Amino acid sequence: MSTIAATSATAVPQPAGASLRDWIAVLAGMIGAFMAILNIQITNASLLDIEGGIGTGVDNGAWISTSYLIGEIVVIPLTAYFSTVFSFRRYMLVNAVLFPLFSIACAFTHDLGSMIAMRGLQGFAGGILIPMAFTMVLTKLPKFQQPTGLAIFALSVTFAPAIGPTIGGYLTENYGWQTIFFINAFPSAIMVVALAATLEKQPMRLSLLKEGDWAGIITMAIGLAAFQTVLEEGNKDDWFSSPFILRLAIIAAVFLSAFIWIELTVKKPLVQLRLLKQRNFGLGVLSNVLVGFALFGSVYILPQYLGQVQRYNAEQIGNVLAWTGLPQLILIPLVPMMMKRFDVRYIAFLGISIFAISCFMNVTLSGDTAGDQFWIPNIVRAIGQAMVITPVTAITTGLIAPKDAAAASGLTNMLRNLGGAVGTATLGTVLTKREQFHSNIIGQSVTLSREEVRDRLTQMTNYFLAHGVSDQALAKQKAIVALGNIVKRQALIMGFSDTFAVIGVLLAIAAVAVLFARKAQGGGAGAH
Repeated sequence: MSTIAATSATAVPQPAGASLRDWIAVLAGMIGAFMAILNIQITNASLLDIEGGIGTGVDNGAWISTSYLIGEIVVIPLTAYFSTVFSFRRYMLVNAVLFPLFSIACAFTHDLGSMIAMRGLQGFAGGILIPMAFTMVLTKLPKFQQPTGLAIFALSVTFAPAIGPTIGGYLTENYGWQTIFFINAFPSAIMVVALAATLEKQPMRLSLLKEGDWAGIITMAIGLAAFQTVLEEGNKDDWFSSPFILRLAIIAAVFLSAFIWIELTVKKPLVQLRLLKQRNFGLGVLSNVLVGFALFGSVYILPQYLGQVQRYNAEQIGNVLAWTGLPQLILIPLVPMMMKRFDVRYIAFLGISIFAISCFMNVTLSGDTAGDQFWIPNIVRAIGQAMVITPVTAITTGLIAPKDAAAASGLTNMLRNLGGAVGTATLGTVLTKREQFHSNIIGQSVTLSREEVRDRLTQMTNYFLAHGVSDQALAKQKAIVALGNIVKRQALIMGFSDTFAVIGVLLAIAAVAVLFARKAQGGGAGAH
């Protein structure tokens, strides 16, 4: 067999690889995608500091993240159309310049309104950079080199969210929250210079503005903005008991339904929803959505647990999450080699399964589970995440025609980020509801009719009397409050355990879904 392989290798000429110019363009695009995705999570560990800096409350501070996500999710599907109208090079360069400018502007805001506006504009510019980088992999690299390009893109998708809170926490604790908005400047400058030197000049096609699917653009923008706001604010406002959330949900349902109907009936749709009928693309997008749910959900839940239960500061939270990100720097570059040897469906199945196992490792949380106890689950998660995005993307795009590459890129990236937004909102609700459930169950057992409860209250009362409380009644009251806090903390811990179980189950569904795809041409002989 080795002789035959060697003979065929010498007889069949190897296809030409991408030029150095193309690789520089692809790598420059990846810088943009990395920075755009990094900025989704970079404020998470620093929200309290930012809220204090701009003088707003905890309830309103969530808009600092929400506004960025709204801008990003709305603009991603528009990218394919506007890059054709204004030319790929011009559209990419303009937004590569605007992204760091809006980022720096965030550091100089002094109130919530201006922060929301600047973060929204930053997300709008950054959202363009993600599908553009993905499109360059599919259009500038030949099939046999695309797994390498997708592996680099995977670093942006999985490594950036994991390392975002680490970078944000460190900078906030040591240099102030404003510095997290300055770090985009230098990488963006490198990106702009490289793109300007390597992307081909193309004429603008402004005549296409007349043919634009403007009804689709308007309904999508309003529907997605309303839907994203419902997701981000719903749990805080107790969902549909809030008239504001109810009205927004109705708006989202009406406009998104109209958008889907328009896209399936017009001649030149903004978003090629018909691509979802292709078996591999549809299953790949489903897996991408569920992986996005898990990816952003786990990065949201773990900092919440460390902050609320273990009282970690921003830098400490970042140090724990670093072990979800750093191993991927070593592992992701190895994935293209695996894809040449093994069926990408099985690599994706294994990676998603390992990711799921890491979540199930966290379903037995206790009051003693802190940073050190997350080390092994985070390493396992890093191994799984490293093996997910590249093969799943190869499955999704392996049978897509080059003319549909930009549309497929926009749809895939939008739905993955939307899956992340849905994941964050869903897990926040699961956490609230399960904490209430466990609190009720535990509370039924912690009653004064039980001798052990009375004994514990006596011990705690004596403790407060021995530590500066002279009044017996006050000491007993403090003991009751302290016992209630213990019950609440334990219920909260059990609620966090349940959220990890939800993530694990959804990843198990994603793992099974990829096995139903046809054999993709993502690597190995099929790519040649």
